[in-house]
Amino acid sequence: MNAYVISVILGIIEGLTEFLPVSSTAHLRIAEALMHIGLADPYWKMYTIVIQLGAILSLFFYFGPRIAKFLSTFPRGERGDRTALTHPLSLVIVAFVVTAIPSLFLVKVIGKHLESLEVMGISLIAGGVVMWIVDAINAKSEAAGPGAPGSRIRTWHMEEMTFGQAVWIGLCQICSGVFPGTSRSMSTISGGQIVAMSRASALEFSFFVSIPVMIAATGYDLLKSAVGKGPNPVGVSGINAHGWGVLAVGFVVSFIVAYAAVAWFMAWVRRHGFVPFAMYRIVAGALVLIYMSRLAG
Repeated sequence: MNAYVISVILGIIEGLTEFLPVSSTAHLRIAEALMHIGLADPYWKMYTIVIQLGAILSLFFYFGPRIAKFLSTFPRGERGDRTALTHPLSLVIVAFVVTAIPSLFLVKVIGKHLESLEVMGISLIAGGVVMWIVDAINAKSEAAGPGAPGSRIRTWHMEEMTFGQAVWIGLCQICSGVFPGTSRSMSTISGGQIVAMSRASALEFSFFVSIPVMIAATGYDLLKSAVGKGPNPVGVSGINAHGWGVLAVGFVVSFIVAYAAVAWFMAWVRRHGFVPFAMYRIVAGALVLIYMSRLAG
């Protein structure tokens, strides 16, 4: 298959799945396996990092006005009831730090599981079950809306989040790093719902916290790959004009599709729940395990 066609397909997959709670890592690895791309190939490893950066860039464009508002109201917040420690931007950094530090110590475990389709299949199913249960528990409160008596939801907007909620979400995100297929966005959303956040507030925080998490993770991997260091180096000097063209196509496609996916997902969540995504995860995970069992047999 033509490399540019592959780049477009993978860019679409990355853009669609990066911020949806279905695990972009699992979908990219499955697609690469089906298209017979070597999962350990240094160039395609670098390609995966580049298209992830394209998806991240879309968040700056979509949430640009929101980010500007947060910066202009730091540290007191829009309502004047925040501090330098509880402002939304500070809570994003708190969740990032809580995720990043343990992940550094678990890097060997993460590396061991990263290419395992079996682990991804199991994680897809387990994450789908958790998401289904958590969303069902909150469904009645979501339907009743803010201020309803007996509601288990206390945080309807990201500006109302607490320090403890940010720490908890940071801890939940560690699972997505150690077990690919869990999904960083699924961990953030379900983790937020567990600690009394609404679907919309948990989703919005998921988008914001993904910015520093993904920039740090992909930036570090890209630097190692670009300078030709690490276990799977490619080196900038080892990429020809064709290779740069394939990278550029994937980056642009991922950016455009991710922007559209974020806009659609934000609108969807305000009217519906996450059950369809949970069902999809379970079916996809089961298909992956069936596929792997047939290969083994």
